[in-house]
Amino acid sequence: MLTLRPGNERGHADHGWLESYHSFSFAGYVDPNHVHFGPLRVINEDRVAPGGGFGQHGHRDMEIFSYVLSGELAHRDTLGNGSSIGPGRVQLMTTGTGVEHSEFNHSNSEPVHFLQIWLFPRERNLAPRYSEADFPPESKRDQLRLIISPDGRNGSLRIEQDAFIHASLLDGDTALTHELSPGRRGYVHLVRGALEVNGHALEGGDALMLEDEARIELARGRDAEVLVFDLP
Repeated sequence: MLTLRPGNERGHADHGWLESYHSFSFAGYVDPNHVHFGPLRVINEDRVAPGGGFGQHGHRDMEIFSYVLSGELAHRDTLGNGSSIGPGRVQLMTTGTGVEHSEFNHSNSEPVHFLQIWLFPRERNLAPRYSEADFPPESKRDQLRLIISPDGRNGSLRIEQDAFIHASLLDGDTALTHELSPGRRGYVHLVRGALEVNGHALEGGDALMLEDEARIELARGRDAEVLVFDLP
């Protein structure tokens, strides 16, 4: 079964310093038809204005990763981590028993555009953990680059969930296929550009949910950047 999630139907919030689109119910946006997809709980597309940011706040029992598209996102947390995350760099937190962090755009002129994505962990009350890694454009162009996995294989970041997350850049005639094992589901989020997924034409912000399907097929990309989730 294939279900299209149009980007123009996502929840939207504009706080001045923050503009955000919500693929799933989040904060003041409540949609009983889009609360989560398996363990995938949140995909927020955020744009933070220069000088803006999220002050220190807490999370627990969630796997959270940030995928920066442009600008620089400054991260600080109570685990002692602090860094600036730019395009191609991914950060992942296991919040477990509890972590507080802040995220700011310290630029005076350039907004930061990023995705913040949450997944339910395999169990509650895990030990908090933080990691980050670079995935440059050449590692994603015309191929599915594994960026997050349960075991950290192939240089991916390790998540506490049976989820495999790939990123790709596609432009032109390259076609890619990802096989889904029986009982697995797929979620394809088109970050930007245009792409055909299993015969469906997607534009930036759109997503396609796949259940009881044997594979994910990507084709006819036009300046496309895409995240592909292989989920239990």
